[in-house]
Amino acid sequence: METPGSQTSLHRANLERVVRAVRMAGSLTQAEIARATGLSAATVSNIVRELKDGGTVEVTPTSAGGRRARSVSLSGDAGIVIGVDFGHTHLRVAVGNLAHRVLAEEAEPLDVDASSAEGFDRAEHLVKRLIATTGIGPDKVIGVGLGVPGPIDVSSGTLGSTSILPGWTGINPSEELRGRLGVPVHVDNDANLGALGELVWGSGRGVTDLAYIKVASGVGAGLVIAGQIYRGPGGTAGEIGHITLDEAGPVCRCGNRGCLETFTAARYVLPLLQSSHGPDLTMERVVQLAREGDPGCRRVIADVGRHIGSGVANLCNLLNPSRVVLGGDLAEAGELVLAPIRDSVSRYAIPSAARQLSVAPGALGGRAEVLGALALVLSEMGDSTLMSGVARGATGDSGQSGGALPVTTPAFT
Repeated sequence: METPGSQTSLHRANLERVVRAVRMAGSLTQAEIARATGLSAATVSNIVRELKDGGTVEVTPTSAGGRRARSVSLSGDAGIVIGVDFGHTHLRVAVGNLAHRVLAEEAEPLDVDASSAEGFDRAEHLVKRLIATTGIGPDKVIGVGLGVPGPIDVSSGTLGSTSILPGWTGINPSEELRGRLGVPVHVDNDANLGALGELVWGSGRGVTDLAYIKVASGVGAGLVIAGQIYRGPGGTAGEIGHITLDEAGPVCRCGNRGCLETFTAARYVLPLLQSSHGPDLTMERVVQLAREGDPGCRRVIADVGRHIGSGVANLCNLLNPSRVVLGGDLAEAGELVLAPIRDSVSRYAIPSAARQLSVAPGALGGRAEVLGALALVLSEMGDSTLMSGVARGATGDSGQSGGALPVTTPAFT
């Protein structure tokens, strides 16, 4: 029997520390594990040997700093995780393993007027189809990360008021998908998942305080404080789109006037150009035309950037993040939008906060949210359960053969 403070419990805790470090990084050398966990090199070496013998990790030769090293990653037989991202007009699903490799990924259009039941039916079908393409049994699914375009009520787990997907308000997304797939489902809003994706694999790597700004049909921010997503007690932290810029401005969907969203979101911006550029204009097309030199599109994007910068300046004054990452189609405009953002930050933020801030485009593009959903599962899963599950797999009880899972697409990065 394990007792608190005993050698057995300490050893178990060290095992879990190593597994957790590898799980969150995808793969690490033994020296990197030692630095991440604070354990000695000898202790790490012994633990890695034990985990390898038990089938929890795989060890492959590599090099680090010109020297031979051993790369440690979780076993391909340890299980798979699923990411599901619902957007205003799309559904995207990804299947990944615990070594941070995407095994299958697909996106399809989603009718904004579709009911929640129809949306979850399509997600269930796509998830099961993608799992089948990997050749891995559904019993190997550890969990699902789910992203939705609206705030999640922390106490009830229901989707708050949103006009992004009409008819979804009051739905409990986690329960809906868990009932269809029969596995744990972790849910968060799309901006938080975009922040998590960029933090782990994108433009937020190496920083502990950042804001991910997503500008699409709405405007939201995912906030990372001390390396953790900050949701607030009610789950509504980061609703930057409803900062008031002009009390006499356009009426926002929230009922107020002149919110940041009414000057930056696609639904408000595109009509400014449709009379001159056609009714089928999209934000993606506006960005493309701006990059090609279209003066009208360049002006609109610059104006949007200045307005976003005003909101970012407020974040700087309140939270003092070290980096802001811009996501969504607008990020593809590069310096056409980033330079005006920086100009507004320089004008409206406290000088010391503005000097410490870097503004960068997202590195993951439209995949940020679905990869963030995979990261959400990886961060929520328990290492103790993982190790016991792998032990069962190593003895043949899982029905799966050992060895690495097939890799059909590049690593998450």
